[in-house]
Amino acid sequence: MGIGFRELLIILLIALVLFGAKKLKNVGSDLGSAVRGFKKAMSEGEDEQNKQLTDLTSTGKDADFKERSASSAQTDSKSG
Repeated sequence: MGIGFRELLIILLIALVLFGAKKLKNVGSDLGSAVRGFKKAMSEGEDEQNKQLTDLTSTGKDADFKERSASSAQTDSKSG
């Protein structure tokens, strides 16, 4: 089910009548730049995640959970 060509055309005509051609062009431009910014941010996030995974796997080390838990246990024993 979805929006067909006729429904989309009717929606666009109503938007054109309500906002006018100039305002509709500005809204479309702003929406397009927002979508591009969102895609760029998602791509940068994925690149950063892949870089972190690559760095982790290239060192051959596992996560340092034991070291962190030992240091946090020492901090807890000093404060308590």
